[in-house]
Amino acid sequence: MSASLSALLGFISWALSLLVLMELLRSKLVLTGEVPANGFDPNNTKLSPFMQRLARAHANCLEGLPIFGGLLLLAVVADKSQVTDPLAYILLAARVVQSLIHLGSASPAAAMARFTAFAVQMGIGVYWAARLYGA
Repeated sequence: MSASLSALLGFISWALSLLVLMELLRSKLVLTGEVPANGFDPNNTKLSPFMQRLARAHANCLEGLPIFGGLLLLAVVADKSQVTDPLAYILLAARVVQSLIHLGSASPAAAMARFTAFAVQMGIGVYWAARLYGA
């Protein structure tokens, strides 16, 4: 499997892992009677700050997947993975780092670090798009 496809699988798996974690924690809240089964909203606004950050971290993954995953997939399908392979794992690492920072803190310093990780992804995405468009 190419680095591009491996990174795409990693990106999808990371988003799935965040979803599974959120649903396990939500299930615990339902089973312990702390929250009714219909008491959740997409942002977990009535839950702990961690659960709210988890919802946003997962949503951030889903927001980025069509863009970054689409570029990875397009490169592979167009037989241009030589464009995306060299930075594919860096993109995935930046995504995971962004999510982990998001889960850990909402402080101003954490927000800056999270944005830096996202900026890395955006820079890679713009670079890939330009290279793929010109290829």
